[in-house]
Amino acid sequence: MNIAEISFKDWRNLAEMNFCPDPAINIFLGNNAQGKTNILEAINFASLLRSRAGKESELIRWGETAAILRIKYFKAGISHELAIEISATRQRRILLDANPIRPRELLGKLNSVLFSPEDLFMFKSSPMTRRKFLDAQISQAVPIYFLELSKYTKLVEVRNALLKKIRDNEAREEELDLWDEQLADAAEKVISKRLTSVYKLNFLANFMQKKISAHAEDLSVVYDMRGFDSQENIAENFLKALRARRLKDIQRGSTSFGAHLDDLKFFINGRELKLFGSQGQLRTVALALKLSELQFLKSETGEYPLLLLDDVMSELDSARREMLLKFLSRERIQTLITATDRAYFPTRNFGKIFFVKAGELTNGA
Repeated sequence: MNIAEISFKDWRNLAEMNFCPDPAINIFLGNNAQGKTNILEAINFASLLRSRAGKESELIRWGETAAILRIKYFKAGISHELAIEISATRQRRILLDANPIRPRELLGKLNSVLFSPEDLFMFKSSPMTRRKFLDAQISQAVPIYFLELSKYTKLVEVRNALLKKIRDNEAREEELDLWDEQLADAAEKVISKRLTSVYKLNFLANFMQKKISAHAEDLSVVYDMRGFDSQENIAENFLKALRARRLKDIQRGSTSFGAHLDDLKFFINGRELKLFGSQGQLRTVALALKLSELQFLKSETGEYPLLLLDDVMSELDSARREMLLKFLSRERIQTLITATDRAYFPTRNFGKIFFVKAGELTNGA
C-alpha cells in the first residue's frame, strides 16, 4: 500500500497543499507548530476517522467553513481516490472513487500505523489507552470488528442505564435477563478477536524486541480479562458471571467487568513493564510494538500499511534510530517522518525531503 498523491485545503493550518510522496521514505523537516504533524494526523484520520482534536470542527482552518483532504493511493496494485470533507455547517462527507460511503465502510481501506511520542507513555497510562491501541489495530485488519465493538459498547450503556433504574426502583430486575444474554453474545465476539490478535501480537512483538535488544530481552504481551478469566465458552461463562454479579452491579449502577474494562499487560523477562521498566526499555518496547503492528497488519491484509513517525527520532537513541531506518529501507515500507533536525538521518541518498513552514511545503535537496 502506498500513497501516490495527497492534497489539503484548509485542514488545520494547511491552507493549500499538494504533494506526491516517495514510495519509500519521506522526511518532513521544520520547527515545531509549523504543520508537520497535521500532515501525518490527516492520513491517520483517513484510516480511522479519529483525531486528537477535541472536535472534528477543529480540523477546519481558523476562519474557514470546511476542510478537504484528498488521497490517491494504491492498495493491492489497484488505484483509489479518497476524499473527506469536514464542514462546520453540515455532516461529514466521505467519497471513495467518487462514490459516497458511510464512515464504517472506510475502515480497512487505507491502513496506517502512527507512532508519536505519546506512545512512549502508553504503558503507564490508563487501560483505555491500551484498549484503543488494540481496537484500532484489529479494526483496520478486520473491519467488521468495529461494528461488533460498537454493538457491545452500546449494550453496556443500555445495561448500565437499566441497572440505575432498578437501583432506583424504576424498573424490575428481571428486565436484565434479555440484555445480559445479548451482552454475553457480543462480548464473545469482541473478546475472541482480541485474544486471537494479542496471540499474534505477542509473537511478533517478542521477535522485534529480541532483535532490538540483541536477544537480551523477552517481551510478553498479555490480554488481561479483568474480573473474568475464562477463555473458553466465553458467552456462556460471561453470562454466568453477569448473573453472579448482578446485585453488585445494581448497587454500583454499572457493569463491573467485561471487554470495556479489560487491559493489555507487558512483561520484560517476566517483570511487568509498567512497574519495573526503565526509560530505555519503555522506548524499546514502544518501538517493537509499532514494528509488530506493521507486521500484524501485513499478515492480515497481505501488505504493509503506511507508517507515520511523528517526531519520534528525538526520543530514540542513535542505535534504535539506526535499526529503525535500516528496517524501513529494507522492507520498502512507505514512511512519512516528521523531525526538527536533518542530523537524525543519513546524509546522502536517503528519502525524499520536504520542508514545512507556516503550513506551506517546499521540496528539499
